[in-house]
Amino acid sequence: MEDLKSKIDLKKLPKHIAVIMDGNGRWAKKHGQPRVFGHRNGVQSVREATEAAAELGVEYMTLYAFSTENWGRPKAEVNALMTLLVQTIRKEIATMNKNNIRLTAIGDLKQLPSKSYKALLEGIENTKNNTRMTLVLALNYSAKWEILNAVKSLATEAVEGKIKPEEITEATFDDALSTKGIPHPELLIRTSGEQRISNFLLWQIAYAELAFLPIYWPEFRKQNLYQAILDYQNRERRFGKTSDQIIGSE
Repeated sequence: MEDLKSKIDLKKLPKHIAVIMDGNGRWAKKHGQPRVFGHRNGVQSVREATEAAAELGVEYMTLYAFSTENWGRPKAEVNALMTLLVQTIRKEIATMNKNNIRLTAIGDLKQLPSKSYKALLEGIENTKNNTRMTLVLALNYSAKWEILNAVKSLATEAVEGKIKPEEITEATFDDALSTKGIPHPELLIRTSGEQRISNFLLWQIAYAELAFLPIYWPEFRKQNLYQAILDYQNRERRFGKTSDQIIGSE
């Protein structure tokens, strides 16, 4: 593991890594356990990913913790997830403060159960002064919901005469999103072997490098993050330009 870590160029780290934590239920099934068993074991993977990113110097990490579509899962699983969320946040506050990690969240947060929402706000408040890394939880989140809200917000401002349609730019649209002030992810990791985005940060990942790992989320460890970053650093990021243009600008 240390050998992998030593190969990483700390001057070329992605500033923001986004993660789709997929495969908890399938991992539990593989072990003959109920789905919530997978979610509970996935907490260790969250800790591993967060600590590894902070130790390297990654500035932002966004974890897709609960989508708006997840409400359609069996009620017992949803209730267990919400209980686990409360327990995990309250348990990890001390660790986040020790590691100087700030917690924040995006999504339709007020629609969360009251206990979950309260625990989330406590975590955000108790870590707000930390500066080493920002951990963003996407909870009750949908990229389509986020984009639609941004459109409605800008349309309202236009109707009220606060902004002219021709004044709307990528920057003003960015500021209307729930990720305002957070740089776009440069690396998106998804576990479980599935190769899709699942309504996650659709605007923000326009030029992100994608890494689809053939492991379930509870199996994710620090070395998996190191390898994903190494793969990212070995790719040529052209942003629509040619290889010759990129080389010529270096």
